[in-house]
Amino acid sequence: MANGQQKAQQNLDAFLEWSATQKDDDYKQIAFRGQLSRTEVAKAVGCGKSALNQNPDIRKHLKKLEDNLRDKGVLPPLTDTAKKEANKPKQYDNTANRKALDSKRSSSLEAENIELKAKIKELQGKLKRFGELSETLSEMGFMPR
Repeated sequence: MANGQQKAQQNLDAFLEWSATQKDDDYKQIAFRGQLSRTEVAKAVGCGKSALNQNPDIRKHLKKLEDNLRDKGVLPPLTDTAKKEANKPKQYDNTANRKALDSKRSSSLEAENIELKAKIKELQGKLKRFGELSETLSEMGFMPR
């Protein structure tokens, strides 16, 4: 069984071998949001997606590869904002899950509200019709018991 360093080297070798065999059109197929899809790269290389993020050598080579592809026009150039944010860690939003749940609940409540308004309108129409019928019957002297 390989230790961590050996596995990291094997993953790096597999990544370098994979990247050497790819053509520009192959990279276009796996481009996603202005960069190479990490999931697709990991599948093609045969390693975990975490290896692409955690192995500093693979990360360095992947960044270099993407920069070369941007220079060739295969990938779109980075925006100014993306360049500024490149080395900063992403801020964790601990309220994202709550917001998603609230949004889902809100939309279901809105749908239920629309259904209930339609039901009320239907029942008000029936009440009006039966109210007139009841009034007519009482004027004629036929009162239901």
